[in-house]
Amino acid sequence: MHPREQTIFALSSGRPPSAISIVRVSGPEAGTALTLLAGKIPAPRMATRALLRDGNRQPIDDAVMLWFPGPASPTGEDVAEFHVHGGRAVLAALFTTLSALDHMRAAEPGEFTRRAFENGKLDLTEAEGLDDLIHADTDRQRSQALRQLKGMLGDRARDWRAQIIEASALIEAGIDFSDEGDVPAELIAPALGKIKTLLGEIREVLAAQARSERLREGLVVAIAGPPNVGKSTLMNQLARREVAIVSPHAGTTRDIIEVQLDLDGYPVTVIDTAGIRDTDDPVEREGVRRARARAAAADLVLWLVDATHEKNLDEGTAPVWVVRNKIDLDAAGSDTAGLGIHPMNPGPRAGLVRQGQASADFAISASRGDGIQELISALVAFAQSYFGSGEGGLISRERQRKLLEETVASLRRSASVIEQGEELAAEDLRIAARSLGQLLGRVDVEDLLDVIFRDFCIGK
Repeated sequence: MHPREQTIFALSSGRPPSAISIVRVSGPEAGTALTLLAGKIPAPRMATRALLRDGNRQPIDDAVMLWFPGPASPTGEDVAEFHVHGGRAVLAALFTTLSALDHMRAAEPGEFTRRAFENGKLDLTEAEGLDDLIHADTDRQRSQALRQLKGMLGDRARDWRAQIIEASALIEAGIDFSDEGDVPAELIAPALGKIKTLLGEIREVLAAQARSERLREGLVVAIAGPPNVGKSTLMNQLARREVAIVSPHAGTTRDIIEVQLDLDGYPVTVIDTAGIRDTDDPVEREGVRRARARAAAADLVLWLVDATHEKNLDEGTAPVWVVRNKIDLDAAGSDTAGLGIHPMNPGPRAGLVRQGQASADFAISASRGDGIQELISALVAFAQSYFGSGEGGLISRERQRKLLEETVASLRRSASVIEQGEELAAEDLRIAARSLGQLLGRVDVEDLLDVIFRDFCIGK
């Protein structure tokens, strides 16, 4: 039997031990599993209490079971669910019993969702939205993923594809009736109107997605600077917990430390890097190399300097905020009484960074917490500006954006060559429709499916 025709099972809830665990079964033998374990198949979509027994009729657990006969089920196949007590021994006994059934096996990562996709329960954009929803760490990521799961991009893509097919039909009809005088012109005009309208709609969606893809990955902020200026202390302040070792000795941080933050719903990864300096220590030198590379790849760099011993940053392309630490030790600190300086009004020391890089200047005490809240507020404002309209966008992945860009290019070509020949325009419309079909996962995506669904968790 082909693996896709086999019945699959998996733990679909959290790792044991837990109060309740959910084991899901999908495939033609799901009803057999219910009969073996519970002695009956319950009424569809009705939670039913039952004593589950193994193949030797020994009790496994007092549980709740549900039955979803296909195709009216999450995967489109027969589906059974067992809600059992979440102990490891209970689950082990249940899995052993299920594994003993013919044509029954443990599910691969994402296999339940893949079967739902293959059975037409959701398109590829909705499947991607489901994966994003599972992995969402912030409220804004959750909102964006939920829009995908509801099919907002998929619905638009299906409508666009239908309109492209209509325009293509008009043009091809014009080809068929090319000997009928004015008939081709009467057909081409409305087709061209549809193409121009579609171009405007898809371009509008693309224009609103300047940073929306990054909402999935989050904003990367690197804390960089010379050794022993308080980078690790600042990291701990932003994380509100001890994530980095703080030491008075220079060169304590040898590797890159990362922490995930939720700043007003925006996902932010803060990186604590090794102190940047010349050194003969090969381990520290490697840390400095990695620090320079990560700072160069970050979306924002917090260049931390000792308020009493400032140092210039001479490299990097990301926006840089100068953060002057240890103002509590700065004898000349009277000019920093305001502590945090708003990023839209850089202080006089912003010129510490190469021309064009600096966008803000802050004064803080990482050890006491002075100015930290102002810095966090500025980071939130930066994230709002950086993600732009991404919160309300429809596109969340590079794959989706590229296929829509290909669609626009094909539509543009079709409109430009229609005067040269209907056949050329019709071919470009077919290519545009094909791109939208790939977006939805309905044509030429078999190789892509393995990549997408292997990133899902097992049991989903």
